[in-house]
Amino acid sequence: MTSILDRPADTTVAPDAPIRPRPAEADRAPRVSWLRRHGASLLWLLPVLAVAAVVQSLNMAGSPQRIDDEGTYVAQAWAVQNLGELAHYTYWYDHPPVGWLQISAYTALTGAFSRYSIAVLAGREAMVFFTVVAVALLWALARRIGLSRVAASVAALVFAVSPLAVQFHRTVYLDNVATPWLLAAFLFALSRRHQLAGYAAASASFGIAVLSKETYLLALPFLAWVMIRGADRSTRRYTLSIASALLVLIGLSYIALAGVKGELLPGAGRVSLLEGITFQLGTRESSGSILDTGSLFFATVSQWWQLDMVVIVLGAAASVVGVFLTRVRPIAVMMVFLIAFMFRPGGYLPVPYVIMMLPFAALLIAAVSDSAVRSLRARRESRLGTAAGRSGAVVWVAVTAVAAVAIVPLWTTQLRGFFLADLDAPMRDAQGWISDNVPKDSRLLVDDAMWVDLVDDGFARDNVIWFYKLDTDGAVRAQSPNGWRDSDFIVTTESVRTSGGSSEGIRQALDNSTVVASFGSGDQEVDVRRIDTDGAAQAATDADADAAARSQVGRELAQNPSLQVSDVFRQTLTDGRVDPRAMIVLGQLAATGPIDVADPGALPGESEGLFRQLEISPADGRSVDDLAAVVDGLGSTYAPVGADPTDDGLIATWSALPPSGLLG
Repeated sequence: MTSILDRPADTTVAPDAPIRPRPAEADRAPRVSWLRRHGASLLWLLPVLAVAAVVQSLNMAGSPQRIDDEGTYVAQAWAVQNLGELAHYTYWYDHPPVGWLQISAYTALTGAFSRYSIAVLAGREAMVFFTVVAVALLWALARRIGLSRVAASVAALVFAVSPLAVQFHRTVYLDNVATPWLLAAFLFALSRRHQLAGYAAASASFGIAVLSKETYLLALPFLAWVMIRGADRSTRRYTLSIASALLVLIGLSYIALAGVKGELLPGAGRVSLLEGITFQLGTRESSGSILDTGSLFFATVSQWWQLDMVVIVLGAAASVVGVFLTRVRPIAVMMVFLIAFMFRPGGYLPVPYVIMMLPFAALLIAAVSDSAVRSLRARRESRLGTAAGRSGAVVWVAVTAVAAVAIVPLWTTQLRGFFLADLDAPMRDAQGWISDNVPKDSRLLVDDAMWVDLVDDGFARDNVIWFYKLDTDGAVRAQSPNGWRDSDFIVTTESVRTSGGSSEGIRQALDNSTVVASFGSGDQEVDVRRIDTDGAAQAATDADADAAARSQVGRELAQNPSLQVSDVFRQTLTDGRVDPRAMIVLGQLAATGPIDVADPGALPGESEGLFRQLEISPADGRSVDDLAAVVDGLGSTYAPVGADPTDDGLIATWSALPPSGLLG
């Protein structure tokens, strides 16, 4: 008898048993089905995303030059990641923190800060990420409202490649972080299936957008319009109630943060949410009028216009035309409102305000163009509509054709500048000069764009002061009881020159300081200024006395037979144009034996005023080590900050902060 274990397996299949696919085939089937449905869309979308990524990232370190605002947001993101604090200074509710929390999350997950010697570049890399996501969402939103793939791609490309967009998308602005969330909110609000989940996601996305940049709250009525218009009648009350409640809860979380910290209402010695809101909405200085050529409003709009006048004109026109198109009417009315809101009397116009409008301007340009082309391609008279509609379509197509022709030279010129110009070189050079020439225990007033870099370079956090905080932050005032007089240097950039005037301390620091190094020119100029703590008048008196003392010692030193120098250098010594510490060192070295000294030259960024770098060589067979030993033995007062050996001698460099009265 055969046992059960010895029996052959039954390989017959029951006639009614279904043939089950293997697990790998079952997993592959949904993917294949998804690709079949979306393959054509991906063929249009992926190249657009690639173009956006390349345009945004190419030469992002060179153009535009770093500015104070993006340095602030990067420093706040850095503080979250490295200090466990919401900001690198006292957080005072000027903006909700969710925007830089997202930047910090990106830099932490990708290790961006460790990849760049300039911290702002880590933030700019994050902007590339947020912009590419926004481009994808804009493309999807265009498709959701019924645009063709071609029109959706046009909208996405205008949004990604316009010089106006490149300028502002590369810059680390919270608006760039908020934009993908606002686009996602409109995309979810247009959901037809799973409407409850879609509306909840729209509210959550919009809440995050507003907590990333509070300006985006202006879009709320128009997002609500889209949701009310599209809500299913049978569930409208329920879905809208859930969406509203979720949005309120997200907003309350910001209020709860202030409440938990005891900073909801104003009080002695503390910041408050109410004060931050009051500042943003009521007490902030007006930007002036577009008619005033000296106003901030005129300067801001002029900057936008110079970058891309074509998209500005076409976007504004598309906003007006879009009001008459049902499918984009809420977005078009929102754009008209946002444009009108700029011109409110006494209002403040933020420079990055245009970022919020850019995706919708691009969307409306594509939507109006798509509608015009569809009208002209319609075959039946009943589909063509009225004569006015046909004429309007012809006019719009003609206008966009002219705009497309005009865009080629305008965009080519502007984009070439973004790809090739190195506008940030003066900022990098100034930071390099500070690192090499300023003692690490010095106290600096700086543009926030270099705050993180200087702290990472070894300057104490409390000694690197964002110029804006000198008069506005209680903690900084406590560390600087003498105000600007407690600082050694002030670094001036365009931000300091234009905004520093509102601070009495910064004005005094500028009035009582002397340029010791300068880099770049025009708006890109960066100056390092040594602060004269006793005041400009006393500094001038001291400078004259020091110059006379240098000249006297220089004449005596020039007669020393052990000092083998050219006639040019002897005259330089006689004129008192050599650093006093260098003179003393030359005298001591000459006392030990003959030395050769090459003609000095000004260091990069410095004028030929006071030479503080010398190349010294022994002229009697002594070694370079012998020279170095003499220099090291002179003490810290006279020692150079750098003494680099060469094949023949020593290159000695003294710091940029010489003591006054050293020669008597």
